Amino acid sequence: MNPYATRAATLCAVLLTPALALADDALTLPTTQVDGQGETSAQESFAPTHAQVGKSDLPLAETPRSVQVVSRAVLDSTQAQSLTDALNNVPGVTAGQYGRRGWDDLIIRGQVASDSLFLDGLRTASSNRVAEQVFGLEQVEVLKGPASMEYGLVLPGGVVNMVSKRPQAEAFARLGVTYGSHDLRQSTFDVGTPLSANGKAALRVNGLLSDSNDATDHVWFKNNYIAPSLSLDLGEDTDFTLLTSHQDRSYIRQQGLPLSGSINPNPNGSLPRSRFTGEPGQSPYHGVENRVGYSLAHRFGEGWTFTQNLRWQDFRLDGQLVSNSTFAANNTLRRSAQTQHWDGDTLSLDNNLQKLFDTALGTHDITAGVDYLRLRESTVSYTCTVGNLNAYNPVYGQQIDCPSTPRTWTDITTRMTGAYVRDNWKINDRWLVTAGLRRDMTDTYGVNHLSQPRRIATEANATTGAVAVMYEVVPNVRPYLSYATSFFPNTGTDVNGNTFKPEEGEQWEAGIKFDLVPGRTLLTVATYDLRRKNVLQADPVHTGSSIAVGEQRSQGLEVELNSDVTDKLSLIAGYAYTWATVTDDGGQTQAKAITEGDRLNNVPRHTANLFARYRFNGTPLGWEVNGGFNAASERYTNGYYLPGYAVANVGVAYATPHWRTALNVRNLFDQHYYAGGLASAVALGDDRTALMSVTYSY
Repeated sequence: MNPYATRAATLCAVLLTPALALADDALTLPTTQVDGQGETSAQESFAPTHAQVGKSDLPLAETPRSVQVVSRAVLDSTQAQSLTDALNNVPGVTAGQYGRRGWDDLIIRGQVASDSLFLDGLRTASSNRVAEQVFGLEQVEVLKGPASMEYGLVLPGGVVNMVSKRPQAEAFARLGVTYGSHDLRQSTFDVGTPLSANGKAALRVNGLLSDSNDATDHVWFKNNYIAPSLSLDLGEDTDFTLLTSHQDRSYIRQQGLPLSGSINPNPNGSLPRSRFTGEPGQSPYHGVENRVGYSLAHRFGEGWTFTQNLRWQDFRLDGQLVSNSTFAANNTLRRSAQTQHWDGDTLSLDNNLQKLFDTALGTHDITAGVDYLRLRESTVSYTCTVGNLNAYNPVYGQQIDCPSTPRTWTDITTRMTGAYVRDNWKINDRWLVTAGLRRDMTDTYGVNHLSQPRRIATEANATTGAVAVMYEVVPNVRPYLSYATSFFPNTGTDVNGNTFKPEEGEQWEAGIKFDLVPGRTLLTVATYDLRRKNVLQADPVHTGSSIAVGEQRSQGLEVELNSDVTDKLSLIAGYAYTWATVTDDGGQTQAKAITEGDRLNNVPRHTANLFARYRFNGTPLGWEVNGGFNAASERYTNGYYLPGYAVANVGVAYATPHWRTALNVRNLFDQHYYAGGLASAVALGDDRTALMSVTYSY
């Protein structure tokens, strides 16, 4: 028997025993029902009506910002294995631009947003080092554009908020086994039980064990994850949930192919996509991440609600990178190597008080809050040497030699305290005005153990805000106009020891939300103009230093559709046009790393996506077919262009009251494409892969 299934089944049995004992007392969660359209439960819907990312109770159809949600139903139907898989369903988002390197990489509206990740409304870390486990999520939410009014220090492209699975009022258990291409073996479990007669106190534990190779030779991934959560019954006016998780990842990093022999011609022809340019004996990356926190909400009388979210997390990641450089004589590939270490922790706390009240001039929904964030990260790296490799006839086993003295060794701590207030003002049934202001005070304390001065302290205070107006011109058709700003403290100094001004961002957005079938079909069309100032780039003259680039600009159009068309057919679709360029290179007189008019790296001008699910019985039981496509036009990166691509995805599933079997095939026609590029390597897109899963539910 599969050892992963054995370990998962043992834990499932232990946790399921009390669940079965209380099954007769379990409560059933309500379903969302629309007359004449059949019914689609919240857990099965492709069109969620609310999101947490905006810190607002406004329905998505009445939110004057561009927000898209990828529901659990979409994640399950696509058998999403990573955050990249989830975000491929969101127009305006480029995910996985650096390939399968073990981290979550993403760009929103042309701007890098890899470190703008939030879980349950709280920042995950200062830098994204350990990939998120999507099996533990209920949904993935994307707020596009500046979000400093809600979250303080974030980059202006947008933020991704992931919502954790929570305890439920009824007993349940789900045990799954998946086998797929490249020897993927995965077992999952998700079990829960109520701990009180009313179901408000409940326990849930979900987890995953996986082991996989890769389309690239000698690359592999192992992942263990568990996430216990506990809700307590503190009275009908109080909700309290304890949320914890532990993740352990090990892998050999997939580093792509050199430019010659892939995107550029080589006299010896094209390199095979399975070619590994590292060393099989290099130290694998090993990352561990732990989280513990809680969510508290208390409802006072007369419409007052107090909410408090807190989380502490720590992480550690160690590993060895062998990367591509240039070709030498006889097609031998020069390589460089590094031994890398990161560790850090995050403490985040958000308190807010909400009040809903009526006046002669309309209804006000006011939220006022104070939050605190402390981010710490320590980085140590060693520059190592490794011999050349004949990329067309590789012979592995070369020694990787590392010095005893690190090349970099820094500790950086950032603290932020912010206060914010926002009013969602419904003047009447048609007019909505939402406006908010925030004041942040940040300080960054850095220690460079290898240079003088060793200690650097930077303070940055900023006021940011957002304002939007929405008007319902005819029933369920709501145009809107919004303006939002952002800031992000820049750390470090230039070659002369001067600190940098913080980044600033601003965006104008105009759109229309068509609530075509309220609660079931939402179509959003939005256009925007986003500017990002004081952007740091590597100094092209002084290695290891940075310069401040003047301004980057993104302009675009996005169309998003989330729909439960009928009780049988659901779909999520989108299109994005993104034009992202450098509009001010900072006026440097010396050689520049980037110049005015350059397109921003790895941003396709056109992207489109579609995923649809058809259930023959109109319920989760019986046969289901699904499928769609993802497409992107050519993109510029680091002085060269990557061709566009389109990949098709299909799936089929069959479910009984207790069993579900599903088969998904991605990149059905095995299109060979590139996900993105770096200065000396291209990241490979996923070739055709198949996933077969069997799930038992009780």
